[in-house]
Amino acid sequence: MKNKKLTFTQKDFLKEIGNIAGGNATTAMSSLINERIMMDIPTVKMMTINELMDDIGGPEKLVVTNFFRISGEIPGTVYFVLTIEEAEYLVKKMTMDETIKLFDNEDDLEPNEMAISVLEEISNIITGSYLSAISDFTNIKMIASVPYLSIDMAAATLVTGLIELSNVSDYAITIESSLADGTGKGMTSGQFLLIPDPPSIPKLFRALGIEENE
Repeated sequence: MKNKKLTFTQKDFLKEIGNIAGGNATTAMSSLINERIMMDIPTVKMMTINELMDDIGGPEKLVVTNFFRISGEIPGTVYFVLTIEEAEYLVKKMTMDETIKLFDNEDDLEPNEMAISVLEEISNIITGSYLSAISDFTNIKMIASVPYLSIDMAAATLVTGLIELSNVSDYAITIESSLADGTGKGMTSGQFLLIPDPPSIPKLFRALGIEENE
């Protein structure tokens, strides 16, 4: 896909996927923490990998990322990205423990095992919901690899996840949503990132019943 701009129709379909997936994810998370969670209307963009890193906060920004590969008719890579502060907030909500920290020792950034386990569960719920929504929309079966959780600089995380694609793919379709707790206050914001392999993008839109340039 040479044109990095998405048409109105393409954005509209991707937003609908995000709405359905977000509803599934927030329902599951609400049940886990026994508290109402809301998700705003997703924003959809197409950007280069460099633009993506800048959007996250820069290549040296320390982030928590859960990513996995998709195999099947529409292969690609899926990410769920959080800042350290956002990740720690979610862990406290899930564990109902305001004292828990993401790192046992902030000097050497040694992750807390309980916090990591909680983050893996949260990330799996959210990324799984998005993947399920895409499969439902396209009627195409997608198989996810075992997810991998990384706490590292944005550049290092993206390079690790894109090592198989770095020579052939320059663009990422991103669906970004913000979460809020039952009080309506900002809970956290996370980026769900779908990076299809090059042949997958037109195939995805055709499966949705729209032309690439529609």
